[in-house]
Amino acid sequence: MAFSRDRIRHPFALRRLRVSAVDRVVPNIVRVTLTGPELADFASSGPGDHVKVFFPDPASGILTLPDVDAQGLRRGEQGVVISRDYTPRAIRPAELELDLDIVIHGVDGPASAWAQVAKPGDWLGVAGPRGSRLVPSGIEQLVVIADETGLPAVGRWLELLPAGVPVTGLFFVLDESVESYFDQEAASRLDAEWVTRDDGRTALEESLRSLGSIGGTTFVFMAGEADLLVPLRRYLRHELSLPAEQVSASGYWRRGIVNLDHHAPLDPGDPD
Repeated sequence: MAFSRDRIRHPFALRRLRVSAVDRVVPNIVRVTLTGPELADFASSGPGDHVKVFFPDPASGILTLPDVDAQGLRRGEQGVVISRDYTPRAIRPAELELDLDIVIHGVDGPASAWAQVAKPGDWLGVAGPRGSRLVPSGIEQLVVIADETGLPAVGRWLELLPAGVPVTGLFFVLDESVESYFDQEAASRLDAEWVTRDDGRTALEESLRSLGSIGGTTFVFMAGEADLLVPLRRYLRHELSLPAEQVSASGYWRRGIVNLDHHAPLDPGDPD
């Protein structure tokens, strides 16, 4: 079948938000709760939505936000603007709260370094989302494949899917400690297999192949490190001959690339 995914546009906004809580969900993922009156009209209705998050300059500690004009965001003449893209993990407009999950991977990256010492009272900037792409209509089964950076989007899928739609999850993570990322309700919807870094990347592809054929009413969502997903996408698109509208594959980051554009083709040599 041909999946249809509606798109919704949202009024663009750049918000300056205060940290109200910090929680280490699992050892290498920090959940930061942001609050502020500007969240009253925050909208995000798609599982893969992204916001652009602005972090303080690690050298000075100063948060510099870009200027906003009719074309969108524009870098100002002063200050250091540092941004990364994140999926909103949870939105509670009535409570004026937004949760973001940040993966910890040392102090080399500004987002990871900031998250390791984040505390209530700190400030971040959040722009967007500009729009939402909704859950596909007619979906009868979902397969999700992700590393830690894709887990917030998987959580959104589990919350937005119609009740009763079975979900198979294949996850490539640091170690067994990440398996407790999902709460009990979300975990109960998942038939999950957790592949660790020690198992190796080929183990993830073997797990995908072990699923066998994938029917026309099954949607596949993949998110994580781009080079990890390339062979998986090629298997789905070429060996199983799944059409492009049945597979969503997003490279949230790529080793050796700073601030990868997740809208860029995952596999430039084999674009859809």
